[in-house]
Parts: sequence; structure tokens; C-alpha cells
Amino acid sequence: MKPQHHKTKKLKRRKVPVAARSRISNDASLDKKIALLTRERDEALEQQTATSEVLQVISKSPGELQPVFDTMLKNAVHLCEARFGILSLFDGSIMRHAANYNVPTAFEELRRREPVVPLDRSVAGRVVEAKGVVRFDDITTEERHVRSALVKVAGARSVVGVPMLKEDELVGTIVIYRTEVRPFSDKQVKLLTDFAAQAVIAIENTRLLSELRQRTDDLSEALEQQTATSEVLKVISSSPGELEPVFQAMLENATRICGAKFGTLYLRDADAFRAVAIHNAPAAYVDARKRDPARPPPDSALGQVANTHQVAHIADITAVKSYIERNPHLVTAVELGGYRTIVAVPMLKDDELIGAITICRQEVQPFTDKQV
Repeated sequence: MKPQHHKTKKLKRRKVPVAARSRISNDASLDKKIALLTRERDEALEQQTATSEVLQVISKSPGELQPVFDTMLKNAVHLCEARFGILSLFDGSIMRHAANYNVPTAFEELRRREPVVPLDRSVAGRVVEAKGVVRFDDITTEERHVRSALVKVAGARSVVGVPMLKEDELVGTIVIYRTEVRPFSDKQVKLLTDFAAQAVIAIENTRLLSELRQRTDDLSEALEQQTATSEVLKVISSSPGELEPVFQAMLENATRICGAKFGTLYLRDADAFRAVAIHNAPAAYVDARKRDPARPPPDSALGQVANTHQVAHIADITAVKSYIERNPHLVTAVELGGYRTIVAVPMLKDDELIGAITICRQEVQPFTDKQV
């Protein structure tokens, strides 16, 4: 019996209609477009969120740059897919690190010990030279940087740095790093440049706010001084021929405006001084000064005024030789009045010394030139 041979039917390849092939191709293309648009939407949303976060920090910390720099740098590193970043400020000659994000610990400790980086050895210095964007696909191929701490300690490979420019003036840099060779894209460089522009705006806003606060403080001080002068003039006009209320009003205003604890107004009496008005001083000190004429030693504030007819300012009266030698005038001042910092100004009629005003603090805190 002969074995039977089964014929195998040859399968014909099924042809896909042209219209169907076109539809499949269109579907794949559409999927790519959708994926691209989704990615772009997500990136835009991330950037908007980052910008919003920076603006919130600016609004919550008016006049404070550190939290703004920290938030800005964190977002820049994250959105540009970098490993770490450094924001530095430039004063025309020296570059100082102002903010770090995710910097390797060993490199951060090195920069903490050496916050000023020589321009010829840093990427930020290259940005200063170029006054523009500086990119390294692999910084280890650069002779200038291959042996730097940035490479050896921080492990930097792909790097991009952008300038922070106010008009044409360079005020700082932002540099971000990867620890693998993966060059930054043009889009990422553009994003980093936008962050640098935001940093400049924050710096300028802080400067303007500081100036505004200073002007406001100056105006407040001027108003306070005018009010004090007006008050003294009112006392003079309402008390013709009476000096005590005038002296008291004058001393009270001088002590308050200069941020002193208490004050004494003396009139010259031959070789001594009489305390004719005292404001806010301890009772024991008032009794001692009212009881006995003051004969101050030459190195005391009042003694210097008597000899020079000029302002005398002593940061710590307990360091004066006469106090150390237990001169009674200074011992009374320190032990009964709690004197530490004192300023004394002469009351002059032409060139003649007729008295002096002294104000003091009970802590070591020198008076400013404006207060003097």
C-alpha cells in the first residue's frame, strides 16, 4: 500500500488595499503628532508652573533675593534636565556664588571654603569673557577645564552657561551641568536664558525697592526731625524766659530721634558742668548729677568737649583709662546710669563753650554719623 502524500496549499499573501495602507500610515503620523503636541503641552505647562512658582516667591519675599535665586535655579536645573546648577553674581571684577542647587557635597564644601572663583578657571568666567552663552558638549575635552575641581570633584561633562544682563551690563551668570555627555538642546538654552532674564528683573526690583525704602526712611526721619523742631519752638513760644521746659523738650526729642536710652544737658559753670536737664535716666544717676557739679576727666566725652569744643563719641566708656582708674565722674555714669556708648556735642556761642548735650546707650552700639 503506497503512502498517501498530502498536498499543502500554498498560502497567498493577502494584499492590503492602497486605501487601507494610506489610512494606517496616516494613523501613525497622527499618533506622532499627538505625542509631540502632548509633550510640548506638558513642557509649556511645566515652564508656566516654574514661572508661577518664582513669581510667588518674589511676591512673598519682597527685597529678598536668596529665596528667588534658589527657586529659580532649582526650576532651571529640573526643566533643562541637568544634574546641578550654580548662580553667581558679578561686581565687575569678582564672581561670587549666590545660589547652588543639587551640587555634589564635596564641590559645595570646596566652594564654601573658596567662594571667590578666579575668572580664568571657571565656566562663569568664560561667560563673562563672551558676554553671551557658553556651551561645552564635553568639558573634559577643554584643556582649560580638564583638571579643574568642576571636573575632578563635581564630575561635570556637558555644560551650558548664560549671562544675566542688565541692558549691556553683566550682573551675573547661571551655569548648569550634566555628569554625562549629553549636550543641551537649543530649546533648553533658550529656557535657561529666560531664567537669567527673570533673575535680572528680580535684582532690579530689589534695588528699586531698597531705594524706595531708603527714601521713605529718609523722609520719615526728616518729618520726625521737623516735628521735633516744631515741638521745641512751641515750647519756646509758650514759655518765654523759661529755659527748663525748653531744655527738657529739646533733650527728650534728641534722645528719642537718635535712638538713645537717656540724655543730659549741661551748662558750663567755671571749671565744672551743671546738669540742668536729664531725660529718662535712672533715679540714682539723676540724684548724683543734680547734687554735685560734674568735673569730667580729659578722656571722658564731656572732658573732650571741654578741651576741644568738638563732638566726642566713645563706643564703650568702660574701656576708657579714667574709668578703669575709678574716676568718680565715670564710675557714677557706669554704675548708676549704666553708660556704655556715649556721644557729647558742644553748645557754642561764637567760639565760647556754654554747655553740652550728652546722650547715651546702655549697650555698646555706636551712634551713626547722621545721629551725631
